[in-house]
Amino acid sequence: MSVTGRLVPDAPEVVLDRILAAQPAVLPEPPQWSPDGSTILVASARSGQPELWAVRPDDSQAVRLTTGMGDIPFLGMRMPQWSPAGDAVAYLSSKSGTPEVWLWTGRGPDLRLTRLGADIEAMRWAPDGRQIVLAGNRYGSYDIWTVSVPGGEARRLTRDERYEVYPTFTPDGRSILYVRLNHSWTDHEVVVMRADGSDPRVLVRDTDMFDYHYGRTFGFPLVSPDGRWVLFRSQRSGWFNYYLVPLAGGEPRPLAPAAADQSEAAWSPDGRQVAYVENHDGTLDLRVASVDGGSPRVLVAPDQGVCAFPHWSPDGRRLCYLFQTPTAPQTLWVVDVGTGDARPVLPVSERDDLVRPRKVRYPSTDGLQISAYLYRARGLQPGERSPGILWIHGGPTSQFLDTFQPAVQFFASVGYTLLLPNVRGSSGYGKAFEDLNNRDWGGGDLQDALAGKAFLATLPEVDPEHTGITGTSYGGCLTMSAVCFAPGAFQAAVACSGYANWVRHVRELELRHVKLLEYEFGAFEGNEDVYYRCSPIYKVAQATTPCFVLHGEGKWPWSDAGLEFARALQRQYKTFRYKTYPGENYYVLSLPNVRQMLLDMLEWFDLYLRARVRPGAELPGPAWRGWTGPPPQDVAQ
Repeated sequence: MSVTGRLVPDAPEVVLDRILAAQPAVLPEPPQWSPDGSTILVASARSGQPELWAVRPDDSQAVRLTTGMGDIPFLGMRMPQWSPAGDAVAYLSSKSGTPEVWLWTGRGPDLRLTRLGADIEAMRWAPDGRQIVLAGNRYGSYDIWTVSVPGGEARRLTRDERYEVYPTFTPDGRSILYVRLNHSWTDHEVVVMRADGSDPRVLVRDTDMFDYHYGRTFGFPLVSPDGRWVLFRSQRSGWFNYYLVPLAGGEPRPLAPAAADQSEAAWSPDGRQVAYVENHDGTLDLRVASVDGGSPRVLVAPDQGVCAFPHWSPDGRRLCYLFQTPTAPQTLWVVDVGTGDARPVLPVSERDDLVRPRKVRYPSTDGLQISAYLYRARGLQPGERSPGILWIHGGPTSQFLDTFQPAVQFFASVGYTLLLPNVRGSSGYGKAFEDLNNRDWGGGDLQDALAGKAFLATLPEVDPEHTGITGTSYGGCLTMSAVCFAPGAFQAAVACSGYANWVRHVRELELRHVKLLEYEFGAFEGNEDVYYRCSPIYKVAQATTPCFVLHGEGKWPWSDAGLEFARALQRQYKTFRYKTYPGENYYVLSLPNVRQMLLDMLEWFDLYLRARVRPGAELPGPAWRGWTGPPPQDVAQ
């Protein structure tokens, strides 16, 4: 057998453009039925820019509501919401410079409602439509505010130094519930207060669940339409399940206990049922459970796919939700609650030119079984072998799901076999599995990646001597760890937006990363050995794998994390390339830059993983010649 060259006749640029053209019909924002049930609100970039659209579920006719929503607020959350009367839509946008609440009314330009000049983490309408309650950090930590509609007068209701986030009104509008985090972001309190901020009381406490997104993992406390129950998400069983507690107070009980993670719950209009999503090894189905107990009903059970953000029609007969598969981008669906009949509202097409991955399990150290997605190279002929790539997800508490992965599809389409493992520390397999990499980044999880490489070597169509590793964020971190802690295990590496020096970054990263490090490693003082041991930069001298280090040009102090690692490689005369992409923060997100980045990655992997280099690829010169932009100051030219 021989390592194959290019497996498809088309140029890589043509293949990539064809894959990138398969954009999702809707963005990952919760869809929402209008109060009269006639349309569904979605966020879409079908016009070229993110905008809000109203889609009629019966004939798929869509009308654009906004023009110029602006850039994406932090982490991309716009939270579009119909007003209770259906005469306005509130959404978040940073088009004025900072995240603010804006109103679409259909009567002239959109109205800027707030002028807090600060980050807004979450918001909800009051039942009478005369106020919006939100969480904002104008004074250094998140507090609960109310804002009048349409006047925009803001009133601060809480002043605790702890983060107070994810507020919502009770159905009668008399009270507000919100979530208060402790200083380590591991414990949560659901607090109830009057709508004017008086008489706060703790309804329920939840402990031992680190919330990397300072409230988003826990989410909103969800009050039933009849005001009797509050639904909240907890990991107290070892899995993320939903629990019910009476609004008047009492002991919580599970809604539908399961050895699986549950998310994105929504009350039915009559308050008797809850729709939610349940995660089984990366496949997310849609379920409905009764408040009175009994087994939940699986309403949408895909063989492979991800259901997301269910929302009830006002008459309670249908649910809208988002759905995608590895070979079909995300779009809007509707399911009949009575019959279970589901159909797409917006066009969807399974792509026969894409690879449908196979889920596999392979053994790692400590007797662990690691779940992974295997993407086989397209166009492989009998007797040919393809190079392999280990693709590592970010987080580290995150998970590969049955989602559409354009970058992975690109490499599979040009002749690479890829393995996407959910290494220890991943979410979706219970809290015990999540915590296995605590104090051990680049240790056991790297062993899981190396076991994945060994699994690829058992496949007759994969060449075991030509395997690379890559990933973004924590995937970039583990790639750096592979380069430094497992020299020679991989023949090429691409570290995207990674970090290699936790000793330095615990003092420089933004707060949520510091909280993450303190949760995973412990406080720096007293745990210095963990920070040093988990930092690959201190073992760079033993690296032998050619490494391409890339990231967005950045604007924050820690945005030179990749540069620091590249300089360390250069000082030891290691083979590397370093490149930044303009107009980005640390992560590369814009479509033109993503396109160029993937072509750059392909060139690097082709250079070291293929027996036949594609035409036009160049061999590297001295290591410093791989730099884009000014060379590092300590390079002798």
